[in-house]
Parts: sequence; C-alpha cells; structure tokens
Amino acid sequence: MLASASSSFLLSKAARHLITPSLRRLTRVPAVENPLRTFRTIPVFPISSSSGMEQQVASHPAAARAGFSASSAGGSVLTFQFSPLSVLKIQKGDITLWSVDGSTDAIVNAANKQLLGGGGVDGAIHRAAGPELLDACRKVPEVRRGVRCPTGEARITPAFRLPVFYVIHTVGPIYDEDEHPEVSLSNAFRNSLKLAKENNIQYIAFPAISCGVYRYPFKEASRIAISVLKEFPDTFKEIHFVLFSDELYGVWLQTANYALR
Repeated sequence: MLASASSSFLLSKAARHLITPSLRRLTRVPAVENPLRTFRTIPVFPISSSSGMEQQVASHPAAARAGFSASSAGGSVLTFQFSPLSVLKIQKGDITLWSVDGSTDAIVNAANKQLLGGGGVDGAIHRAAGPELLDACRKVPEVRRGVRCPTGEARITPAFRLPVFYVIHTVGPIYDEDEHPEVSLSNAFRNSLKLAKENNIQYIAFPAISCGVYRYPFKEASRIAISVLKEFPDTFKEIHFVLFSDELYGVWLQTANYALR
C-alpha cells in the first residue's frame, strides 16, 4: 500500500472515495503473450488527413456521437465510437494537462523499468506531478535489482499535482532490442487497461508508448494500440490518445479511421 501523501491536496482527493482504492495501487499485472486480435468492423465516418483536420461526416448513425470537440490537453479531439458504450478520442496536446473529472480518470506514463523518471513524456509527467510522484514510485517494490516494472507490465500510483486521480506507469519495448516488440507493446497497453479496470477508472489517456527514444515505428504502434483497446468493449467510457506531434496525430487518425470504419 502506498503511504498517504502529506499534502492536503491528496487528502481532499482521497476523501472523495468511500472505497479504498489505495489497497490496489501497487497491484502488479503480469505480462501475457496474447496474439493481436483481428479488427472488428465498426462503421464510423471517414476523416481527412491531419493536415486539413476537417471532418467529413457520413450518413451512418455512428456519426451522431463522433466529431471534433475541445480538449483539456489543448487542440481538437476527434471521436470514434468503437463499442456501444465506449468511445476512442484522438488529439494532439499535452497529456499532463488532460483530465475529465479528477476522480475516475488516469493518464498512462511511458516509464522506464526503474520508475524513477526520465526524458520525454516520463519526465514531463514527473515534473507536473511534483516530487511526491517520485517518492511514490520509489515505494513500488523491485521485482529484481533495479527493476520495479518489467517491460510490458504496469503499476499504478496517485497523480498528486496532476489534474487526474491516478498515473498508470507502463514500460514499452525498445524496438531495436526487444526480441518480440509487438508482444511487449501489446502487453503494455493491455496491462495498463487491465489495471485501470481493476481500479474503477472510467477515463484513461495514453501517450504514444515507445514512439520516442525507443524508436517504435508509428504506424505499427498505432495499429497495436487500437487493436488492444478493442479487447475492452464497454469497459471504459472514454479511451484517449494524447499525442505530442502532428505526425503522430496524423498516423493515429489514419489507423483509427481504417480500423474502426
């Protein structure tokens, strides 16, 4: 169990819950080597490439619950209905600013095995959350020397100064070094979603895991990400991808438009 933060901010957030989610915050989810599932065809409206960012709405009723909207992370959001009760939202923005309700929401951190912060998204999340996040990560037990979260697994901590309630930390594969990077990346997304489900999270936002210094090809990563989320129909109200560049945003839009059409 994580030690309670001393700040009144954390106490006020914890007081909103009558249950004790802290009992689950250090839950470990083992990596499972499951093959990617075949895309299920779900009709949504087509979209243009990221350069124009214009929506072309088709006549199908799915368009009624899909479209552009504003985002707490900045920029426009494009929505896809991927199951009767769940939507996928893709946007360009700053994941550290993203939130929905501050009580059932979480962002995913593309962490390293030590969970001690780093560069890119990992460093940005640690800076925005404050030093309390690093203290909480240090309390996560090591599974072996220097490793708190092996590749493909996930851990959960409070979010402290971030506007969401939780941070889920997962470790993606280094593309050129991992023997089976597609399995490891699938597990990183899958185990993050499993951990979110166990903690009653309804809204979750992912970055493009492994697409920075770990050099995972964008197109393949987006295909894996969207394939895995479809294993969780109606589990979450909203699954978001908050992407830091125009190129990533465009690739994710193209993949979602193809996979969910």
